Amino acid sequence: MTRQTIDILISGGGVAGLSAAVAFGNAGFSVLCVDPSAPVINRDTAGADLRSTAFLMPSVALLQEIGLWDRLARFAAPLQIMRIADAGGPPGQARLTRDFDAFELSENPFGYNLPNWLLRREMVAHLESLPNVTFRPGVSTTHVTPREAEALVGLSDGSSWRARLLVGADGRNSTVRQAAGIPVKTMRYGQKALAFTTTHPIPHENVSTEVHRSGGPFTMVPLPDHQGLPASAVVWMEEGPEIARLAALPQPEFEAEMNLRACHILGPMTRTSPLTIWPIISQIAARMSGQRIALMAEAAHVVPPIGAQGLNMSLADLATLRELALANPSDLGSAKMLETYHKRRHLEVQARVAGIDALNRASMMGAPILRDLRASALRALYSAAPLRKTLMKAGLGLR
Repeated sequence: MTRQTIDILISGGGVAGLSAAVAFGNAGFSVLCVDPSAPVINRDTAGADLRSTAFLMPSVALLQEIGLWDRLARFAAPLQIMRIADAGGPPGQARLTRDFDAFELSENPFGYNLPNWLLRREMVAHLESLPNVTFRPGVSTTHVTPREAEALVGLSDGSSWRARLLVGADGRNSTVRQAAGIPVKTMRYGQKALAFTTTHPIPHENVSTEVHRSGGPFTMVPLPDHQGLPASAVVWMEEGPEIARLAALPQPEFEAEMNLRACHILGPMTRTSPLTIWPIISQIAARMSGQRIALMAEAAHVVPPIGAQGLNMSLADLATLRELALANPSDLGSAKMLETYHKRRHLEVQARVAGIDALNRASMMGAPILRDLRASALRALYSAAPLRKTLMKAGLGLR
């Protein structure tokens, strides 16, 4: 069998995988990126990913370095304030709100929010300008044989490849991770999430709001205006049976419950998209690398959608991989490079997964006394300015 040769083969063409293809292509490596599904790049097409991604400033800096941010910036809504609202009292009321303003840290916002379908559209278009990068949608990784000098990779289109580095960015059920024999630890919460978009009469003023009551947070993240109205992306986490009940409601009844859960912070919201539903877990791989293999994004770690950590952890993986590859291109994919990658990322990933797990469990508290404890903790955190700033920096990936 004739095998083709490539520097880097990326398995997975989500936002993380496409970002990796741009980053390594921009650095001069030959890159092939494959994904089983063709990306849906139109908001109104069936199957479009209507979730959004908040890029915190370290991720924005990476996107600037690899030449992608200029293409995305005009579509982005800035995140100036992170607001936490505790709704542990009477339904429909926020009894406590606290604002964490980026101006406490710098002149920049915390980050920017963009719709996932649009991200994929712009990233795929950008890849076409990179002659050393090939993107093959509708093609999956079928088998992997790691060797000392290369990874042998078979694809569903019948082609076979020799890759100096195989990047597994193929999700929580990663084929690449399984081929490498790397186990994962999974924590389940009995939660699911609804994602959708809304318009509302009150401008969001670039404030991202997490409303905590029970079952999980209800998060409203700023988007650019939609059809002349202020718009936000919503992620609504609840226990599985409650999500099933909500998803089955006619739209008027759904919107009534949505507005109650949102504490009417943005006025009467109108849902402007279908619902996307997915299960909430935390998951972490025992290692970030194997022979000729690097794991990144959800192939390496999965967290609940709290504090915009998921994709930003993924881009931190990419930043480290890119730095190591650029430092010694001839060493690409070597055991030394990949062991360094694992050591530099895994401890931080473990700490963040543990921290987000704790925050999610706190957000699920249902008993009134526990909700009161959560509100007291928020008051104490906010009132101690040095602690508040330290935790803001840690949560946002800033030093």
